[in-house]
Amino acid sequence: MSYKILFIDDEINSLKTISVILKKHNYTVFTAQTVEEGISQLQKHKPHCLLLDYRLPGKDGIEMLKWLKKENINIPVIMLTAYGTIEKAVEAMKLGAFHYLVKPVDPTVLLETIKEAISKHEILSHQEDISYKFPEIIAKSQAMREIFYIIEMVADSNSNVLITGESGTGKELVARAIHRLSKRKNHPFIVVDCATIPDNLLESELFGYEKGAFTGATERKIGLIELANSGTIFLDEIGDLSLNLQKKLLRFLQEREIQRLGSLNKIKVDVRVIAATNRDLERAVKEGVFREDLYWRLNVVRIHLPPLRERKEDIPLLVQHFVQKFAKENNRPIPTIEPEVLDVLLNYDWPGNVRELANVIERAVILSTSGVISLKHLPKRILGKESKTNDFSLNTLNLLEMEKALIIKALNETGWNQTKAAQLLGISRKQLRTKMKHHGLLPISSNQNN
Repeated sequence: MSYKILFIDDEINSLKTISVILKKHNYTVFTAQTVEEGISQLQKHKPHCLLLDYRLPGKDGIEMLKWLKKENINIPVIMLTAYGTIEKAVEAMKLGAFHYLVKPVDPTVLLETIKEAISKHEILSHQEDISYKFPEIIAKSQAMREIFYIIEMVADSNSNVLITGESGTGKELVARAIHRLSKRKNHPFIVVDCATIPDNLLESELFGYEKGAFTGATERKIGLIELANSGTIFLDEIGDLSLNLQKKLLRFLQEREIQRLGSLNKIKVDVRVIAATNRDLERAVKEGVFREDLYWRLNVVRIHLPPLRERKEDIPLLVQHFVQKFAKENNRPIPTIEPEVLDVLLNYDWPGNVRELANVIERAVILSTSGVISLKHLPKRILGKESKTNDFSLNTLNLLEMEKALIIKALNETGWNQTKAAQLLGISRKQLRTKMKHHGLLPISSNQNN
């Protein structure tokens, strides 16, 4: 895919030079010399990124940013100028600019910034789309995107769905998403936990009973399947169902009718069945504790939820979500999270999956009275696991990458003036040059004394 770049600058040489660089790296480039011409080009070509000079004839770059904000046009903007000051950078950032580079722009820095801007914009746009369609589920990983696709495909059908996965992976959330996106969304969604209701009560809970059906049946009771008529019934932990109830559930699935205990009448019901289990039902079938015919009735569409340890790229999003959620629920200001905390969370295996992560974050939010979540707010089991599995060299690499990014940012903001960049970073110029050399940012022949 060739990404489209719109470059607005009134300097012809700058337009030509940067356009050549971008085209060499397979970008499609459109140019303009004024804000008015740029707006026309933007509306016509719908670029993926906008390079915008600060100083333009007539309306300047800030006016362009204000127009984008007013029109609610979401596009990453990289500001370029030979007249840069920190104040202008702050103003541009407040108006939504992704980054701010000072002319003459280093081609490598420019290309890296464009790549990062487009990449982050695509991730955020996708996440906004996913968040809109699936507010119940916080995820962006490829594994979960595939599940979102299946949910959308299956939602409007009447097919039975079997959701499998370890405890705490969010099986009920997926079931609710299927129901909400279906034509049954305005009808009941009934949850039945087959593992917590005693077997002798579960039958009457599912199918209901007539008055006098057994001792203590003093009035008619409508069963949960009947209550779910026109909607969805979610049978959680279906693997815990007894063989006797499996047989009766199979009859319901085959005939789509129920019979209350103590009644001779059969009642037709229109119910979509979604079942879930953390057990291996195929093994249960082989062991004779789960009916094979029921298994195939339930397993029309199967959705398997991966454990959190297999989709760790979702952890930062989940952490952010839970921090905000529990801070609000406990009337606390939203705390910040120290970087090493996230490192620990990413290195832990999460046997309890998302449910365990939510528990850990709720605990941390409650304990963090200073407004900062640090390592001391994490349970010992999390820290213990991290200390065994964490790769020290990986953490060191993360810190070095962070340091390099901060140095590049300071240099870009000061036009690669080392003295001013060092002041921004709060270190001496000598220290800055040492770090630049370490990170490969200082040319070998450099004898600059700026």
